[in-house]
Amino acid sequence: MQPRKTALAHAALQTHRAGLDMRQRRVLIMADGQRSLGELSQLLGPETAQQVAALIRDGYLTADAEPTLHEALATPQAAPAAPPPAPAPAAPASHRRSLVAARLYLLGMLELQRDPAAQRLHQQLQRTTDEYPAVEVMLEALTLLPQLTSPGYAQRVQTRLSEVLPEEHLPALARIGLALED
Repeated sequence: MQPRKTALAHAALQTHRAGLDMRQRRVLIMADGQRSLGELSQLLGPETAQQVAALIRDGYLTADAEPTLHEALATPQAAPAAPPPAPAPAAPASHRRSLVAARLYLLGMLELQRDPAAQRLHQQLQRTTDEYPAVEVMLEALTLLPQLTSPGYAQRVQTRLSEVLPEEHLPALARIGLALED
């Protein structure tokens, strides 16, 4: 199954007023119709199947008509049985840190911005394949976001990025955070 955003999801992501939490917004951003449920679960964690099922039920996502669609549309009690990774919740938080996840999240956030500078950074981040230049582009994007969005939104993006960015890059992110607060 490859979840895809509906018109309701696009509107919710643009207005930021749909009552979705950050995890649901993250799933919506990443559900582009090209990633399978398994890929989304690898990127976003083991609770993704439940979130996708709830977002499908609420009309934010739709899925290709494959047999696995019925699993995603099953009741919330049956949805966790589809990916039974019992050891995954016991894994350390650093296990969920990934430069790929950080990059994908920030690409989604930049894609929502209509500013030419944000589009330039989006393209630059897509083209950058080396780790440290990619982190530099991410930090540049974080310094740009407060100019394009509300301070609270920019802070939420930075907070989420600090949750998924590999620990070795957190000091640079903390320096940017101090600059954003001033």
